[in-house]
Amino acid sequence: MKRIIIHGDPDVRKEGVVEVEGEEYTLFQVTRNGDWHGPDRVQLWCIAGSPDEREDFERRNFVPQFLEVDAVDAEDVTVKKRAGDLAI
Repeated sequence: MKRIIIHGDPDVRKEGVVEVEGEEYTLFQVTRNGDWHGPDRVQLWCIAGSPDEREDFERRNFVPQFLEVDAVDAEDVTVKKRAGDLAI
């Protein structure tokens, strides 16, 4: 499980599946920052992991401050599945 900070909005939400740097992740939580104040474009702060880590996320069996962090631009994120959509 890790935190992914996406600079820009690749139009993905919670339960979506994305590919970042060759790895595929399911988004368990997405927090949108910067709509009104802050950086020049929106940032999505995501907690992501593999599907088998979902139970750990739901039970809060992790320490958010100690998650590995990756910061990427929206252009570097490939959306594999949007929440509620079939695979792209």
